[in-house]
Amino acid sequence: MKNVNVQNMTSSRGNDVPNQFIIRTKEGVYFQSYNSIIAFQPYNGKTQLDRRTWNYSTTTGKYRNQFLGETKKETERKIADGTYELADLNKGD
Repeated sequence: MKNVNVQNMTSSRGNDVPNQFIIRTKEGVYFQSYNSIIAFQPYNGKTQLDRRTWNYSTTTGKYRNQFLGETKKETERKIADGTYELADLNKGD
């Protein structure tokens, strides 16, 4: 795949965090936790959260919050009001 950049997320201490990734593509930016896509922020359009994995675990939630720049409560409000869209981001699982 061309024009794809993958990097580990960083902790509050500035260390790389294993199994938590930011993936930049020509379409937008993905957050992946372990082997699952959790969120996608397209350059044009609505932020999408995977309907099955967006709230998978405490660790995933911590880094999802960091990726989105908000709390879980704010994320839930944005899902409810349609700002974010729930989608199947892990097709084929």
